[in-house]
Amino acid sequence: MKYGLERFIEDPALRAPLKGRRVALLAHPASVTRDLTHALDALAALPGVRLTAAFGPQHGLRGDKQDNMVESPDFTDPRLGLPVFSLYGQARRPTDAMMAPWDVLLVDLQDLGCRIYTFITTLRYVLEAAAAHGKAVWVLDRPNPAGRPVEGLTLRQGWESFVGAGPLPMRHGMTLGELGHWFIAQGGLKLEYRVIAMQGWQPGAAPGFGWPMNAGDARTWINPSPNAANLWMARAYAGTVMLEGTTLSEGRGTTRPLELFGAPGIDTRRLLADMRALAPGWLRGCRLRECWFEPTFHKHAGQLCAGVQIHTEDPAHYDHAAFKPWRLQALAFKALRLQAPDYPLWRDFAYEYETGRLAIDLINGSPLLRQWVDDAAAKPADLHALAAADEAAWLRARQPYLLYCL
Repeated sequence: MKYGLERFIEDPALRAPLKGRRVALLAHPASVTRDLTHALDALAALPGVRLTAAFGPQHGLRGDKQDNMVESPDFTDPRLGLPVFSLYGQARRPTDAMMAPWDVLLVDLQDLGCRIYTFITTLRYVLEAAAAHGKAVWVLDRPNPAGRPVEGLTLRQGWESFVGAGPLPMRHGMTLGELGHWFIAQGGLKLEYRVIAMQGWQPGAAPGFGWPMNAGDARTWINPSPNAANLWMARAYAGTVMLEGTTLSEGRGTTRPLELFGAPGIDTRRLLADMRALAPGWLRGCRLRECWFEPTFHKHAGQLCAGVQIHTEDPAHYDHAAFKPWRLQALAFKALRLQAPDYPLWRDFAYEYETGRLAIDLINGSPLLRQWVDDAAAKPADLHALAAADEAAWLRARQPYLLYCL
């Protein structure tokens, strides 16, 4: 198996259209070759590739910025002397000055397969800027570690944000290269767009189901963002990311962030019992374990939290098709409402620089999830009916843009 970056490096014919053109790279710490060379260094060593600039998304090009809303400045790369522009600093969209030094932008970003992940919004923004400035964008494609399953409500019109790039479900099941084609079609954009596709990616293959784990193809996991510590986090993320809009800890400040949730004073034994009673099918495909944890920073720092960890590591108990992380986490919110109807669940703060709308609604792309949780009369079947319709519509909508087998 080969990633887009590796094919681009190995095959001069793929690079030939860049002759005489200025090249920029959008990348982050996980943008590495199989031997763990960073993409910027690997491209700089290629004959015929004239690198003139680089870009970093949220969390930076080479280094990590902890947590959300921690901006990165522009800087000059000390090794190569190139200007590095931050797309998570003074600007989220490329400015005219950022567009000037290059003709073709290579995008090499490891995604997690979730609408909330800001790298896909950054891709949309650079595609729009390239179309406006007559520039080209090439994606060096990488796997979606969450695989092909689709889950969650579709973002409603008017709820677009930096964590909502368009009318996608929470778990979209596409690669970045495929999403680029969809963004272009959805926005009616006109530009030169190419995908240097992967070779041999099998998203349906066990045990990785999207992430290469078989002998001969297995890859080292590099955190694409500071709290994306492993494949298990990527599997749970479409559900656990919703915790960012709540007062519950998502495990930041622990060694397993976004794989667990909890808070002081919660009765997790009752919570799990209520979840099983409400919708047992929504807990399939994984193991849930009562646990205790004390975050060293972030929410409930220094306090002992009663929690639940979502385990998808054991191949004997992980069912990729059955696992529904978005429904599982929604069910946990619903069960907590039953346990403590007045619990201050929803976090009211500026989320990704958006004010005036609750973070949980921005994350879900509408108030529908929150309204379902807070409505004592609403049943799991009600949320499932809404989500299932959206999921079926997305499976149809994405089909023309898929570049790889299911």
